[in-house]
Amino acid sequence: MLSRSRQEGDCVFKNLKADIDAVMERDPAARSRAEVFFLYSGFKAVRSHRKANWCLRHNLKFLARWISQRSRHKTGIEIHPGATIGKGLFIDHGMGVVIGETTVIGDNCTIYQNVTLGGTGKETGKRHPTLGNNVLVGSGAKVLGPFKVGDNARIAAGAVVLSEVPPNATAVGVPARVVKVNGVRSETLDQIHVSDPVALALCNLEHKIFELQKQLDELKKENVKSEE
Repeated sequence: MLSRSRQEGDCVFKNLKADIDAVMERDPAARSRAEVFFLYSGFKAVRSHRKANWCLRHNLKFLARWISQRSRHKTGIEIHPGATIGKGLFIDHGMGVVIGETTVIGDNCTIYQNVTLGGTGKETGKRHPTLGNNVLVGSGAKVLGPFKVGDNARIAAGAVVLSEVPPNATAVGVPARVVKVNGVRSETLDQIHVSDPVALALCNLEHKIFELQKQLDELKKENVKSEE
């Protein structure tokens, strides 16, 4: 029993350190660890969630929900006690973030304000998404349904994701479409300047139409000359 308590204590400390490290690494505005610990709403929400999740796992359901709702009122971030969150989650600004009960979030993920990790209202059991490791979810994005967002994936700001996103890919648009990003992890936190597959397709079509029009004009000129 003592050994188990010690292991849980070590895990809590490691998660706490990883969560602070995540903010220091990814937020250029973070000036000190003390500032992050006492003043960052995203960090406070994650810390409160870990307490609520522990209570839920130990059958203290009312207390778990109370901690969750209290954190929601204080931070503007709603995380259901049943959600599973890995180490190093960074919720930047965070106001309006909603994370559902059966959501699973891997290690070292980044979530911006007004993000929803929710369900569609039709499922039972696993209703919410699973994020792999190193996933970035941009401002205002909605990820809805019990599917997987692969490791190192990026979801652009304002995207509405309704189906699975492969690893090392970017999802853009409403509804979101998937774009591969060189098959490697992206180190950038840019949520906006990502390739839009629809725009790329339209550009390709426009170029083909231009080439076909050019060929048609040449054929018309040749016909005119042959008639003369």
